[in-house]
Amino acid sequence: MKTHLVCFLAALAITNGVWSQTKAAKAPDPAFVAVNETPGLPRVLLIGDSISMGYTLPVRARLAGKANVLRPAENCGETARGLKSLDKWLGSGHWDVIHLNFGLHDLKYLDAAGKYVPPEQGKQVASVAVYEEHLRALVAHLQQTSAKLIFATTTPVPADTLGRVEHDELKYNEAAKRIMRELGVAVDDLHAIAAADQARLQLPHNVHFTPTGYEKLADAVTASIAAALPAAPRAP
Repeated sequence: MKTHLVCFLAALAITNGVWSQTKAAKAPDPAFVAVNETPGLPRVLLIGDSISMGYTLPVRARLAGKANVLRPAENCGETARGLKSLDKWLGSGHWDVIHLNFGLHDLKYLDAAGKYVPPEQGKQVASVAVYEEHLRALVAHLQQTSAKLIFATTTPVPADTLGRVEHDELKYNEAAKRIMRELGVAVDDLHAIAAADQARLQLPHNVHFTPTGYEKLADAVTASIAAALPAAPRAP
């Protein structure tokens, strides 16, 4: 009986250890941590995928004391998800500037189980035509907020990236830039910045960036937002 009890307690300890490790592994991304807003400062919303998650904290640090920089507590994914979730992300508060980034999840290829696969083994999430349709709807909705909008171009897809085709983003960016010109939305050309020093700023065979890369993107995002901030603070 004593032996059985010892075995049970040992198994429980192991189980709890595994559970704790699993729980820790699923800790929220630091970009998702709630922000204590400073009353009276302009409110900025960052909408975007994991690339935007990577530059959220440095942008927030650069704009400390100048703006409250917030974002949804999730990877915003593809434009279809954006259309479904936009009202939730906007909430009921006023926004002065909204900086958005969609593209990398629209151009990816997935199999029936939702796994990243080579193009010949799966289906693209959204064609350029569908992306364009969704993007127009997203911007039309966002323009109703009266916030100043800034669209960030999709950053490069390197060679041999699973689930994506190198340079596919160029077609999506061409469509996005055309839409933004037509709708009067400012463009933050993150693609140009990343492509100019891609080997140093971006990981190989991966759409994500080095720490230096995220800092470089944050510089551009901060500058675009700072230029769009209202001249006078709002009443708290």
